[in-house]
Amino acid sequence: MSIDTIADIIRVHAAAQPDQPMVTTSADGASKSYAEVYARAGQVANALQAKGVGAGDRIAFLDKNSVEYFEVLFGGSLINAVNVAINWRLAAPEMAYIINDSDATVLVIHTDFNEQLEAMRADLTNVTTVVILGDESMVQGDDVAYEAFIGDQPTDDPGVVSSGDDVSLQLYTSGTTGRPKGAQLTNKNFSGLVKAADSWDMDSTSVSLVAMPLFHIGGSGWALYGMANGASSIVMREVDPMVVFELIQQYSISHMFLVPAALQFLLLLPTDEVDLSSMKLVVYGASPITEEVLVGSMQQFGCGFMQVYGLTETTGLVTHLPPEDHDPGGAKADLLRSAGKPVTGVALKIVDEDSGDSLAEGEVGEVWIQSPANMVGYWKLPEATAEALPGDGWFRSGDAGYMRGEYLFIHDRVRDMIVSGGENVYPAEIENVMMSHPSVADVGVIGVPSEKWGETAKALIVLAEGHELDEAALIAHCREQLAGFKCPSSVETIEALPRNPSGKILKRELRAPYWADSDRNV
Repeated sequence: MSIDTIADIIRVHAAAQPDQPMVTTSADGASKSYAEVYARAGQVANALQAKGVGAGDRIAFLDKNSVEYFEVLFGGSLINAVNVAINWRLAAPEMAYIINDSDATVLVIHTDFNEQLEAMRADLTNVTTVVILGDESMVQGDDVAYEAFIGDQPTDDPGVVSSGDDVSLQLYTSGTTGRPKGAQLTNKNFSGLVKAADSWDMDSTSVSLVAMPLFHIGGSGWALYGMANGASSIVMREVDPMVVFELIQQYSISHMFLVPAALQFLLLLPTDEVDLSSMKLVVYGASPITEEVLVGSMQQFGCGFMQVYGLTETTGLVTHLPPEDHDPGGAKADLLRSAGKPVTGVALKIVDEDSGDSLAEGEVGEVWIQSPANMVGYWKLPEATAEALPGDGWFRSGDAGYMRGEYLFIHDRVRDMIVSGGENVYPAEIENVMMSHPSVADVGVIGVPSEKWGETAKALIVLAEGHELDEAALIAHCREQLAGFKCPSSVETIEALPRNPSGKILKRELRAPYWADSDRNV
């Protein structure tokens, strides 16, 4: 039986290899087989149906990485409902916005986020059922503990049939206007990912480390690929480089995906007595990597390395730089600066933003992507969808780059997005918050180079008359309303922001002095 939907993953493998370990949580070593997760997913599905959740309805999930995430994800898929994973790093108002925007009626949330729940509870307009994970003694009012929610339900699969065109996950990306957008990913998108990622080469003998947050496509996409191929997954509640080597040895991990910041930290740890011989492939991406970190990591692990480039809207995979193209100091050394070549089923073109014409090799323009894994659109945002998906299966990435042969080189961003440690940050979000501070008359936020995070946000402000710069106060003001990773790492004053005739801030002019010594602008 082929795997064409998210639900097929659990249905097929629970039948084919019921006793195979599916998910093991690294903190306590607790493990559930494919059959056990299928049974729990059946209970979740029946509990959701009892609450009136049906096909196309949204279920919000707010917790760090856990086995329950997969129980709820697969449980929803068994009734053709849509999983909405909430970024747990966000501030409470940001969480509330996403939950409300998604129209979710059920919120599954861990007691680690009880403070955020209480802060946003009164603002949740659609949620009728709050399901509590974690400390059951903290359950209050009409909320219900997770085990009580599913405990009396049968394990039977409701048997709802879904199609490739049905949306299965809705992952939120930061928005250029300051509001996150819900990227709708279908079953067909995920089956496209599974086919495109054939070079990851996982099967039922593989052991995959799931360390990236599951609210990211780099977390969920990576995990679901391994599960679709019958692999065992070791799930870290959150990425902790200090225990990665221990887990590799303990579970004979063969595959993992990490962002460059995590690899950089691992280089600081001694490996003289660490056995990494089980490792076959390290996949990295989500932000630029320095050649020093890459070469050091390749020497440290002694296995294949593969870079990937993609976006949430493309289900996370567009190009890859395979192990054979990782040749530091050799004939292919210059390819280490590329994002790789298109994976199976993907086509690229470089487009002039002004004319819309395709550009020749070596010319810089916007990267357009044609892929079976491209999203169907942004939730309830037809205009943004039409802009991002101009037709004929193309998606506008917002990244500027050029082609050299079949290899893509990312040069800059057409739009203003900052990628800090693998997290997408849009300056508009920060600017909106900073403009509400009385000392700020005008502000422009840009990304500046960071050795650890790739880049971080920097705010350049025009002070309001009679005010002086208080950098700490401005950053604290941002932290009240935004997730910590979105807040500027530094604030400087500027006499006036450069603008074009229509009033748009010329971000490239602001960025130029900070990137002058870099060979690329991201």
